[in-house]
This record gives sequence, C-alpha cells and structure tokens, in this order.
Amino acid sequence: MKLFRHRTRQATEESRRLYARFEIAYTIVDFMAAVCFIVGSILFFFDAQEIPATWFFLIGSLLFAAKPTLRLIREIKLYQMGDMCDLAKRVED
Repeated sequence: MKLFRHRTRQATEESRRLYARFEIAYTIVDFMAAVCFIVGSILFFFDAQEIPATWFFLIGSLLFAAKPTLRLIREIKLYQMGDMCDLAKRVED
C-alpha cells in the first residue's frame, strides 16, 4: 500500500471517518490561517499595531505550515490502517 492513494481513503468505514476528521481539521487550520493574515493586514494600516500585525502573520504562517503536516500524518495513519487490514486478512487465510 502506498501513501496518497485515493483507494486507501475509501478502504474501510474507519478509514473514511479518519479521512473526514483530517479534512475538517485541515479546513479549520486553513480558515484560521486566512483569518490571521486578514487581521494582520488590517493591523498594518496602523503604525501603532505593527508588532501585533507581525505576530498575526507569524501565526498564520505557522498554521499554513501545519497543513502539509496534517496531510502527511493522515496518510501515514491510513497507510498503517491498510497494513493492519492486510495482516488481518493473512491471519484469516
């Protein structure tokens, strides 16, 4: 079983639930990052708010960095679930 394969996402009910949970987390992180960048951009219009604006940009950048990390973790978990299914099938045979 390989990483980033569509069929691993649909293999079992458990894998579909895991995939859905990670997609929700990915969307939330994406939304939060966008909000941080919008707030940071607005704060940069005011000289007195330059430091908080910079922090919002940093937090937004960290959130954007978390997105591929979430995808990789999801794919590793799906890969491991597939291996478990394969092992269970071998034991039954």
